Amino acid sequence: MSFCSFFGKEFYKDHFKPGIYVCSQCGHPVFSSRSKYAHSTPWPAFTETIREDSVTKIMETLTAYKVLCGKCGNGLGHEFLNDGPEEGSSRF
Repeated sequence: MSFCSFFGKEFYKDHFKPGIYVCSQCGHPVFSSRSKYAHSTPWPAFTETIREDSVTKIMETLTAYKVLCGKCGNGLGHEFLNDGPEEGSSRF
């Protein structure tokens, strides 16, 4: 994963300073800190991408899409439908 280390030292999970989150492979802008929110998962959570074409989505289940960088195809994680902070919103 681009953000998560799974060793209890995930810097960006609790990082809420203003800025842009980019693909770790190519530097393509993917998420804004404006769409970031606190969540119980071990990695950062966002409600939306910067632009619709910031990512490519591949449906994996009825409630989840695999999310890839829109420029280089690097795996960024998943979009979970109806699992965001507000009813009907997604969680990336």
